[in-house]
Amino acid sequence: MKILMLHGINHNMFGKRDPKQYGTITLEQIDAQLAGLAKELGVTIDSYQTNCEGAMCERIHQAYQDGVDAVLINAGAWTHYSYGLRDALAILTVPIVELHMSNIHAREEFRHKSVFAEIALGQICGFGVDSYLLALRAAVSAAKARQAG
Repeated sequence: MKILMLHGINHNMFGKRDPKQYGTITLEQIDAQLAGLAKELGVTIDSYQTNCEGAMCERIHQAYQDGVDAVLINAGAWTHYSYGLRDALAILTVPIVELHMSNIHAREEFRHKSVFAEIALGQICGFGVDSYLLALRAAVSAAKARQAG
């Protein structure tokens, strides 16, 4: 089973930006924790990060071509306004789990809306790095259920 983790804009700066919201964990440490859990769950995970919206869209298109079994996405600020990414994600026919380290519903009002919400299986937010791990567990469970038919 192949899972794709999509990290959005500014996530390469985890560990440096706004530790109150995101802690001090780095993107590399997050990916290492995801890889460890993926191994435990018997799946593979490919992580991708970009600060370019078009590149993210292209990676989503590639996920469709590659036949991934589920997608995790923390799109960062794109979550709140990128209809282009939303439309790219809508092409996928696999479970999509949206996640955020911070509780986006307890932050600035513009962060309360997700343009991905209606196409995502669900959203996990507010648990720091555990949001990633919970999202991976949810995606694997949903993908297995989908395969079982």
